[in-house]
Amino acid sequence: MWPYWFLFLFPAWLAITKTQSIKVNTHTAPWNGYWWIMFLLLVLIIGLRHEVGTDWGQYLDLVNLASYESLSQAATKGEPAYSILNWLSAWMDLGPYFVNTVCAALFAWGVIEFCKAQPRPWLALVVAVPYLVTVVAMGYTRQGVAIGLVMLGLVALSKHKILGFVVFVILAATFHRSSVIILPIAILAANRNRWIAMLWLGIVSFVFSVLLLQEYLDSLLSNYVEAGMDSAGATIRVVMNAVPAFLFLLFRKRFKMPKADRIFWSWMSFVALVFVGLLLVSPSSTAVDRIALYWIPLQLFVLSRFPDAMCRQNDHTYIWICAVVGYSAAVMLVWLLFAIHAKYWIPYQFFPWVWLWN
Repeated sequence: MWPYWFLFLFPAWLAITKTQSIKVNTHTAPWNGYWWIMFLLLVLIIGLRHEVGTDWGQYLDLVNLASYESLSQAATKGEPAYSILNWLSAWMDLGPYFVNTVCAALFAWGVIEFCKAQPRPWLALVVAVPYLVTVVAMGYTRQGVAIGLVMLGLVALSKHKILGFVVFVILAATFHRSSVIILPIAILAANRNRWIAMLWLGIVSFVFSVLLLQEYLDSLLSNYVEAGMDSAGATIRVVMNAVPAFLFLLFRKRFKMPKADRIFWSWMSFVALVFVGLLLVSPSSTAVDRIALYWIPLQLFVLSRFPDAMCRQNDHTYIWICAVVGYSAAVMLVWLLFAIHAKYWIPYQFFPWVWLWN
C-alpha cells in the first residue's frame, strides 16, 4: 500500500513545512515544480492502476463493448465523453488504461487548481488524498473525473465567472450525468445581477436537467431507491462532509473570504447537513451517498482554512495544521485497514510493472 501513502506523505510534508498562508486572488498562480510532480504522480498512479477498485471488471467490459460500436453510436450515448474515450481505447487496443489516464489527468487538473485556490493549498491536497483521490478517483472513474471538472467550475465560480462554472459542470455531465445536480448552486454565488443570473441559469439548469439528468434519476430511482440498495460506509462518508459543514457554519465569521463566497459555502454546508437527514429517511443509502460525493470539495475548502480560522495570530496555526494532517492520516489508515472494499485496492498494482513481469 506504499503508493497510497506516498501520495499522502508528499503533500503532508509540504503542508507541514510550508506553514505560511498565501494570499488568494482572482489570478491563478503558475504551477511550480512541486505541483507538476504531484500532477504526474496523480496521473500515473490513478491512470495506470491495474485491477484496482471494485468496478475494474466493469471498465474492462465497457472497453470491450465499445469495440463493437461506431464512433457515432458512442457519441450519442448518455455520457458521450466517457463513451468516446472507451471507443478510442478499444480502437487503439489500449484497454482501460487510456481511458483511466485521460480521466486521471482531468481529475488531477481539477483537484490541483481547486487546492491552489485555497490559502493553504498543500493542506487542502492532504485532505483530498485519503478519500477523494484514493477511493473516488480510483474506484469511481466517471464520477471522479466529473468531480474534478466540477472543482474547476467552483474555482471559476469563486472568480465570479458563472458561465465558466456552467461550462465545466456541463462538461462534467458528459462523463457522469449526476454532476448536473450541482448546477443551480451557481445562483447562490451571483452577487451582481442576481435576477438575470437566476433567470438564464434556471433555463439552462432546466434544459440540461431534462436532457442529461432525467434518465439518470430514473436509473437512480429504480436501481437504488426501489431496490433499497445500501452502501457500506455511506454514513461515515456523509458524516465526513457534515463535520466540516457544521464547523464552517459554527465559525463562519472567522473564515476570511468575500461575502459572496461565504454565502455560497454556507449553502453548501447547509445542504451537506441535509444529506444526514436524507440518509436517515431514504430507503437507499447508496442514492444519497452517490449524490453527496459532489460535496467532498467542502472538506478541502473548510479543513484547509480551519487553522487560520481558529488562530487570529500565527502562533498556534502549526498545531492546527498538524491536527488536520493527523486527522487525514487517520482516515487513510482506517480505510486501508478496515474498509470492507479495501481488499480491491491492496496490493496496488502498476500496469507497466505488471506488463513487464508478464
